[in-house]
This record gives sequence, structure tokens and C-alpha cells, in this order.
Amino acid sequence: MFPALLIWNAIVTVQQANPKDTLQSKRLITRAAFFGLFLLAPVLNIFRYDLTETRFVLLGFPLSLNLNLDWVAQSSPVDVASQVLLWFILPILVLVPLVLWVAWKWGRIYCGWLCPHFSVVETINQLMTRITGRPTLWEALKKGRRGKVIHWAGLTLVCALIGFSWALALLSYLLPPIPLYTDLVTGNLAFYPSIFLAAATTAFTLDFLFARHLFCKYGCVFGVVQSIAWMTHGRGQLVTFDTTRAAACRDCTKACDEACPMRLPTRSHKRAKFSCTQCLQCVSACREVQKDNPEGSLLHWQPGVPSRQTVLIPVHQLTTNHQLDNKPAKQRA
Repeated sequence: MFPALLIWNAIVTVQQANPKDTLQSKRLITRAAFFGLFLLAPVLNIFRYDLTETRFVLLGFPLSLNLNLDWVAQSSPVDVASQVLLWFILPILVLVPLVLWVAWKWGRIYCGWLCPHFSVVETINQLMTRITGRPTLWEALKKGRRGKVIHWAGLTLVCALIGFSWALALLSYLLPPIPLYTDLVTGNLAFYPSIFLAAATTAFTLDFLFARHLFCKYGCVFGVVQSIAWMTHGRGQLVTFDTTRAAACRDCTKACDEACPMRLPTRSHKRAKFSCTQCLQCVSACREVQKDNPEGSLLHWQPGVPSRQTVLIPVHQLTTNHQLDNKPAKQRA
């Protein structure tokens, strides 16, 4: 159900946007593809952990580090250590720096362009905006836009269905998917999987209703680590605001800030956008508002300029006597 909602919502957004702006249509492709991979990976044995056999399955092959008890008993400590180093430590030493480098250079681009949870955030935001005029319950609702009971019931049902699909998808990463689905359909699901489904569905439903972007901001460890890596790079890719043309914003209703799923001040400096997911919704909104302006959008996605506002810990730049001597007298005044 959710992939259909995601595609329908994105198609509506793209149809309403500037046809010259292809950013969101590109994001639709990457988000839909990754969400499909997220749902189908256990079924296709691309990646999952089998609790019944206590081993990983990767690309259809069992991955248990080849550390069965018989082999360990017959092997030397050096052989066992080499096996752990090759199949466990080495992949971590390769993947972790790679992920941190991507985040250092492009920020939370995984969140904005791939993350299944953020796709849910954007979709529910759009549905809630249609009901109340606001994308979240934590902002004052517009007058006359509080929504009808049937609308809220429908939104709650959508969140519950998406929450259930998420709970089932996560459970399929831990138990063999086909027997799990068969037991669910036939009503023969065991006690503990039933408890997991009930608890996870409740948690996800509450998250999707009340704490979508708040979880992304403060609760997602992976997202926070990406943000920290990004903040250490003064020239990291970010949304910049053309301050020389700020007067063009006078007749705008803050379309960029309204479009941001994370509710960030999109025209502010980098530290104020610590949790930016690089979804570029603000850039697309500005392009739409300024589509008849020959000078184009005031927001751009480009490398940053190192300054005290572009790093995690503000650092004052020291000016040496040599630099002062080279400055014209008018600039020093």
C-alpha cells in the first residue's frame, strides 16, 4: 500500500511543480527503488538474519563467518582470528569509512534520497497538510482547517497500515519470510512473532502520527552521525541562500520553510540546519516561486564556504599582522 501512496503523492507533487525542475522526480526514482529493496530484500534472500539458524544470509548465501564448532575445535587460533578478520572486521573497516566519507561530503543524503522512514515522513506530511494545512501536529493549525473526524480516522488508518507493513518487513529480516507470511495468512502465527507485530505496529503508528521528523532529528543515531560528519567539512554540499537578492523574498510566503519536512530555517546558516536531509524540497519550492524571475531561484545546492557558521564548533578566524598590512585602509576601517 505504501509504495502506491508514495508514487501517487510524488506524481501529484511533480505535476504541481516547475516542469524544468527534475530534482523531486529524481528523488522519487531513488526513494521508490530503495523502498522496494527494503521490502523485498528478505524475500529474495538479498540480506537478512535468520534467527532459526542464527546466521546471516547475504545474496542467497549463508554467512556465518564459517565458525562452526567443529571447525573451531580443529583449527589453530591464528586460523580462527584470520577468519574473523576477513569476514567481520575487514568489511567494517571498509564500509564505515566509506559511509562517513559520503556523509562528510554530501551530508545526510541517504536520509533524503533513500531512507524508507523519511519517505514515510514526507508522505504523511503531505496527507496531514491536505487535512489541516500543516504537516505536523506540533504547529498551530490554520483557522478553519482542523479537519473532519473522517479525515483523522483515515489518516490514523493509513499510519496503522504503514506501521503494520513496517513491522512485518522488519520481522521478515529475522524469520524466514515465506513461512512467516504463510502463518500470518492462515492464522497460525506463533505467540512471540504476534507480540512483536503488535508492539512494533503500535510503536510505528505512534511514530508516524506524532514524531516523524522529530525522530529523524533527535532519535535516529545513523542520521545524527551523518550530520556530525557533515558539520566537520566546511565545504560540504549544502543549500545556500543568495543574500544579495534577499529582497526577492518579500512577496513570498516562506514557501521554502513550509516545504521543509524537517521544519528547518532553510535560508539560515549551516549550523541552524544541522539535521538537513538534503531532500532539496526547499530548493524546488523556491524554483517554483521564482519560475518567472529571470535570475532564478535564491536557493542553490552547492559546496559551502568555510566559516564559523559552517562547522559544528564555532571557531573565530584569526587575522595576522601580515594580512592586515595587505588590506586596503578602507577595508580595515
